[in-house]
Amino acid sequence: MTESIKSLFTRDLNRLKKEIESYQDEEVIWKIDKNILNSAGNLSLHLVGNINHFIGSILGKSGYVRNRELEFSLKNIPRTELIDKIEKTIEILHSSLDKLSEEDLKKKYPIEALGYPMTTEYFLIHLFGHLGYHLGQINYHRRLLDVE
Repeated sequence: MTESIKSLFTRDLNRLKKEIESYQDEEVIWKIDKNILNSAGNLSLHLVGNINHFIGSILGKSGYVRNRELEFSLKNIPRTELIDKIEKTIEILHSSLDKLSEEDLKKKYPIEALGYPMTTEYFLIHLFGHLGYHLGQINYHRRLLDVE
């Protein structure tokens, strides 16, 4: 199960990287419009922060300190820096999940991140769904706003 989770996260983080690389106009990564309240850049920072916190810091003891407010308030970070953050997140994901055994997945996740106790396996599946949800938003953001 750990290898499957690692593989799926890696696949979708690489998809996130490809989405950011696919913007024709780098400035549009940070654009909001009408009812689109979060830019692709801020959603990317949010995903990176989320994974680095809940997987890297909590499970992998990476020392990462999250500032969730900055994930949504920072603007105009260069595309190359966003991609670098995604690549480093993949590395942290791998080093953190490589430390987990199948038994660890069945144990209680160290914090009640959703307001109730759950297994580590359950929470990792939740986090993967969260990644997919925002990845879809970023894909639509690009296709709607990155037009000539």
